[in-house]
Amino acid sequence: MPFAPPTDMIIVTTPFVSGYHVTRVVGATFGLIVRSRGLGQNVFAFFRAWGGGEIKVYTDLLESVRHQAIQRLADHARSLGANAVVSVGFDTSEMAGMMTEVMAYGTAVVVQPDTTPAQAVSLH
Repeated sequence: MPFAPPTDMIIVTTPFVSGYHVTRVVGATFGLIVRSRGLGQNVFAFFRAWGGGEIKVYTDLLESVRHQAIQRLADHARSLGANAVVSVGFDTSEMAGMMTEVMAYGTAVVVQPDTTPAQAVSLH
């Protein structure tokens, strides 16, 4: 199922949102999930790794987990009173050789549309 980012929360990897200005910095926000790979997935992936190439079961798992981490990030930022998250990144680690931790993090902010007219650029 394709990932659809939250529609009520702006989430960007840049430190700004084009067309908006930050009116308040709320603070750090995150979304965390720990997912266990099932025994069947581990056995399948072990044998697939011998042949080389992409291990699709792990790719699908990590893609799903990242989407859930982004949703939790949005939920956390919203609970803090933010309507956007800037400078978003991911941190991933392995725990006990069978679990994967994925954390999405960023800075929760309140933004408003920038209504000031665009300025002409002059290069002289």
